[in-house]
Amino acid sequence: MVALAAVAVVAIWGASGFYRVQPDELGVVMRFGAYNRSAQPGLNYAIPWPVESVTTPRVTRINRVDVGFRAGGEQLQPGRMGNARDVAAESLMLTGDENIVDIDFAIHWRIRDASDYLFNTRNPDDTVKSAAESVMREVIGRTNIQAALTEARAQIELDVRRGTQAVLDQYGAGIEIVQIQMQKVDPPNAVVDAFRDVQRANADRERMRNEAEAYRNDIIPRARGEAERMLAEAQGFRDSQVARARGEAGRFAAVLTAYTQAQDVTSRRIYLETMEEILRRNPVVLVDDRLQGVVPFLQLGTPPAARAPGPVPGQAAPTAAPALIPQTRNPGVTR
Repeated sequence: MVALAAVAVVAIWGASGFYRVQPDELGVVMRFGAYNRSAQPGLNYAIPWPVESVTTPRVTRINRVDVGFRAGGEQLQPGRMGNARDVAAESLMLTGDENIVDIDFAIHWRIRDASDYLFNTRNPDDTVKSAAESVMREVIGRTNIQAALTEARAQIELDVRRGTQAVLDQYGAGIEIVQIQMQKVDPPNAVVDAFRDVQRANADRERMRNEAEAYRNDIIPRARGEAERMLAEAQGFRDSQVARARGEAGRFAAVLTAYTQAQDVTSRRIYLETMEEILRRNPVVLVDDRLQGVVPFLQLGTPPAARAPGPVPGQAAPTAAPALIPQTRNPGVTR
């Protein structure tokens, strides 16, 4: 009976070494307190206590650590909890342009190496939190406040994730940082109103600058077009004057050549052409001295000055209006 009892006890003790590892877990077998092997999900066996012991951490679960705030209620939206309480000692950070910014962020992590996780870290949550907070302060210290509040948030999250992962790898923590999620990036509550005033002033400045740019883009091409038009007109007038002057010079040279060859004929021709031009512009009435009782001629038409204006550059001289000739049957009066 004693032998049977001993055998039963040994059988029960041996059977107690069977254990099950769930799909989201990894079995870590320790022999006399030292790491021996890892067990995959399913039914496994280990030498019962006190020889071997098994720990089954959940390696696929995503854990979360909050920095700068503490969640005190149900989750209202992804990444942020209701009734959250700020922790100013963690959230207030100094930016690269010597401003203070209030940043709340969450760290999502999971176990990458179960043995390192169990034997190299005593408090994983505190280790992850301290490393991420330190790296976040370093990254914010290189970033201006305006960039941190607007377009640089994604880059900050990426830099913090990489930096935190490098620190944890250096520690051999067996932890993988899945995501860094920034919850809030605001100025401190004491200066938030003044900061908003500055933001509005910057927005007004940008609006006025855009309006000025639009006005400049409208007026400068118009002025350039007007300048080009004036230059083109001046160029045309210059070319016409030069061509006219060259024509007059050529005409004068031709007349001079003719004059040198036949002075009498040329002089008479010039005199006739000049008189023709003068008489064409001014009406003339010729009266024979032998006539008696001629009625005086009264000019009722347009004055010669208004009727025959001088020639305009680039235009032909206008033809004078015909003069009023007194109607008389005396053949001695001619025009």
